[in-house]
Amino acid sequence: MDSVHMLCYLLIPALLVRYLVKISTRSHTKIKKPPSPPALPIIGHLHLIGSGPLMVLRLGASTCLIASNASVAKEILKYQDLNFSSRPEFASSEYFIYTGSRFLTAPYGDYWRFMKKLCMTRLLSVAQLDKFMDIREEEKVKLVESVMRCAREGNLCDLSSEFTTLTNNTICRMAMSTRCSGTDNDAREIRGLVKACLDLGAKLSLGDVLGPFKIFDISGTGKKLVGTLTQYDRLVDRIIKEHKEKTREGSEGMKDFMDILLEVHDDPTAEIKLAANDIKSFLLDIFLAGTDTSSVAMQWAMAELINKPKKFKRLRNEINEVVGPNRLVKEADVPNLPYLRAVILETLRLHPSGPFIIRECAQDCEVNNSYVNGKTRVLVNVYAIMRDPQLWTDPDEFIPERFLDTSSEKIGEHQMELKGQNFKYLPFGSGRRGCPGASLAMMVMHQAVGALVQCFDWKFKEGEKVDLSPGPGFAAEMRHPIICYPIKLMDHF
Repeated sequence: MDSVHMLCYLLIPALLVRYLVKISTRSHTKIKKPPSPPALPIIGHLHLIGSGPLMVLRLGASTCLIASNASVAKEILKYQDLNFSSRPEFASSEYFIYTGSRFLTAPYGDYWRFMKKLCMTRLLSVAQLDKFMDIREEEKVKLVESVMRCAREGNLCDLSSEFTTLTNNTICRMAMSTRCSGTDNDAREIRGLVKACLDLGAKLSLGDVLGPFKIFDISGTGKKLVGTLTQYDRLVDRIIKEHKEKTREGSEGMKDFMDILLEVHDDPTAEIKLAANDIKSFLLDIFLAGTDTSSVAMQWAMAELINKPKKFKRLRNEINEVVGPNRLVKEADVPNLPYLRAVILETLRLHPSGPFIIRECAQDCEVNNSYVNGKTRVLVNVYAIMRDPQLWTDPDEFIPERFLDTSSEKIGEHQMELKGQNFKYLPFGSGRRGCPGASLAMMVMHQAVGALVQCFDWKFKEGEKVDLSPGPGFAAEMRHPIICYPIKLMDHF
């Protein structure tokens, strides 16, 4: 009993001192934590996303800071960009076979900075994208030819499938010089593997809701993801060997992404030594980030235009006036097609392919006069910001005309849009971790949507319109694909 009493005599004063210090520190700093409303069992605050400018929400077992206000987004993505330049790991990461090689989720550091620099100076530079112009042109023509066959045969056309084939073939040809045609089905296999990775990764993300129960992998989803990634690894390993053989034989031709990455891999003076897994992982990130996102955005654009015949007609008239009736719209025409550009900008505002920008706070800091702990997950709610009625007139309506304002102020805003410096418009993110493929995505979307508006009318059952209900997927896709009858208007292109 004496020892118990002695322990109490020592412990109680220590706890009292700690409490007083804590209270004193609070009173001096006057730093408050972001508000956190009452949570529901299991789902936490999942139902409240987007309901406040800055809130701490619990999504199952995971706690996140949600920013749904343009000024708060600017504070995070501009003024404190360095502190929020890393991305958190999610439940699917533990099944990723290329440990330490993931560009998309790599922590901000030497490896990530090196890969970002490589993207901007070589892989996705203006000069390199110009070299791929013929590839984009050929794939656009193949898209129109495929839809034209449906029109001539009176068959239904699934625009979801057509756009996915377009983006997949374009990226595969730029990345590995392969497409899904003839006897070469590498691109088709890659498309299937990428889709499987996206689906399985989304299911595994439930682990962030289930908390410690995720380790059991009860459904076997983790095992399936490892198997899918292993298939991808074998496929890309073969393609790497083919590229190396082509280099040894001295074959000349346009360099694709893999050729450039292998050059860096073999360069003894490179700042970072790229391993084979780094190359495979980077290419997978390109497929994961670029295929579905652009495809989904083009589907939304066509859906909005088909449902609004006056806007559809205005776009077609603009294309006919600038391009004429004897050829397809090309990339070089886009600067002279302001309404086409406005249609794509408005589509990305209403239907961003990435509804949330996901970051992680590196160190303790203040955001919006609230205290944020280091390692806190942060979601910038782009979807809510780009539909904020305080920032946009009729925010839920598809109005491309809002991007046609030619006042000097608006022109300045439009020039910043794709760079993520206008914080009420963030379809490609912002700051250091803004999307490096934004320019490529816009190149593909402009001419593909323009060509389908130029060449076809679209017919549904009488009185039927495109269902604009959103789906549950990673890229915020439509709940139902656009399936309709194309009616050809143009034979020569």
